[in-house]
Amino acid sequence: MNEVKSALEIAAVDDSKFVLLSVVGSVFCCGLDFDIIVKHLKYNRKRASVKLEDTIKNFVNFFIVFMKPVIVSVKGPAIGLGASILPLCDVVWANEKAWFQTPYTRFGQSPDGCSTITFPKIMGRAAANEMLINGWKMNAQEACDKVLVSQVFWSETFTQEVMVRIQITSCNSFVLENSKALVCYNMNVELKQANERECEVLKKIWASAQGMEYMLKYVQNKIDAF
Repeated sequence: MNEVKSALEIAAVDDSKFVLLSVVGSVFCCGLDFDIIVKHLKYNRKRASVKLEDTIKNFVNFFIVFMKPVIVSVKGPAIGLGASILPLCDVVWANEKAWFQTPYTRFGQSPDGCSTITFPKIMGRAAANEMLINGWKMNAQEACDKVLVSQVFWSETFTQEVMVRIQITSCNSFVLENSKALVCYNMNVELKQANERECEVLKKIWASAQGMEYMLKYVQNKIDAF
């Protein structure tokens, strides 16, 4: 998260007109690494939970306030925070093998990435609850139907399709940034407040004995399954 945030900080002040967020390989993002989180929480739950909260809050807030357009190309799975930040970006394209899941309750976690606000707004409350509470694994076409992504392309030609559709390279930077600012104007305060609430709940879960127990159980189950 800190590395992505640092890259965006550089992009914010250089002469680029937009950011293309993509991956090398077949996985877009698997979300938070609970193995690492559990290791940190074992030693000093209170201090580690505050640090983790700050890291996630700052990461998400940077997407909320970032001035330049962010275009995302999703290949493969986008899980947890990897899926929840997508509505904070400006254009999201996926290949047909992409899938999206936010199985927070299975991890013993609560939602993040402002998804408690963005998911109900873009896909409706019922579908949002299927994602955030029930852990619905949504395929690329379903994600497109629910407006989590804007277009789906064949895997074989995905990169070419993305590059062809990036038309904003010829646009004026001032126009792009101000157009985005107008679209986001009424949402940013609400998103920041949602991020604050979500991170506060996560911190409480991480600092609790019950939350720690559930995460340990999840990590152990992963190890046993492997």
